[in-house]
Amino acid sequence: QVQLVESGGGLVQPGGSARLSCVAWGFNISTYLMRWYRQAPGKEREMVASSIEPVTKYADSVQGRFTIFKDNAKNTVTLQMNSLKPEDTAVFYCNAWGVDGHYWGQGTRVTVSS
Repeated sequence: QVQLVESGGGLVQPGGSARLSCVAWGFNISTYLMRWYRQAPGKEREMVASSIEPVTKYADSVQGRFTIFKDNAKNTVTLQMNSLKPEDTAVFYCNAWGVDGHYWGQGTRVTVSS
């Protein structure tokens, strides 16, 4: 069964850090474009980071603060988020895109608030 399972969300203070993980089941991410998206309340879903060797890309709003890491050996992609701001509050989704399929995780909520 193909599945993406995210974890690591929660409540974070402004200026703090959080690390999201996405474990892939049922397929090998090594040939997939892996991306993190987020959807803030009342807004459209937007891509924040993507990785397919050797290229990583980031949205302007998170450049320099977020880092995506694709670990093919562990079939996992992580998103390290530093210097978090209240406007980073959103549900974060893991996404895998490849010739064999296109998959989404269920999402994990990150709330940045004091």
